[in-house]
Amino acid sequence: MASVFIAYGSTTGNTAYVAESIQRTLKQNGHEVTIEDVADINVAELTKPYDLCCLGCSTWGDDEIELQDDFIPVFEEIENIDLAGKNIACFGCGDSSYEYYCGAVDAIEEACKNAGATIFTDSLKIDGDPKSEQADIDAWAQDLIAKLNA
Repeated sequence: MASVFIAYGSTTGNTAYVAESIQRTLKQNGHEVTIEDVADINVAELTKPYDLCCLGCSTWGDDEIELQDDFIPVFEEIENIDLAGKNIACFGCGDSSYEYYCGAVDAIEEACKNAGATIFTDSLKIDGDPKSEQADIDAWAQDLIAKLNA
């Protein structure tokens, strides 16, 4: 059984829905999961001894990448901590009609790599309503499980 930490920033509830779906699937498969709204944590949480940290953030903005407001303070501190040896997986919601579709996911992933983290799997990017993308969310969670069990 692996220990997984999920932190998410969600304004409209879409990214929270994705985080809760991932949590449910991981728990149903015997993994220990801690889930937090990113507004309730500080960046040091990512250094705790979890087997995997999943970070979820929605993306706003058409002219530039804008992270969900609550995620900004944690994002700004990521490169100031040591994530060497940490497994990170990123997910988020966005709108593919924007130039920087799910750009927050890419920015968070890059910051984690720069802090020494290992990217555990390809990121999950949800276009629009996550309820219509449930199969993709479930498949991504199953991929996490397969890698955690390997």
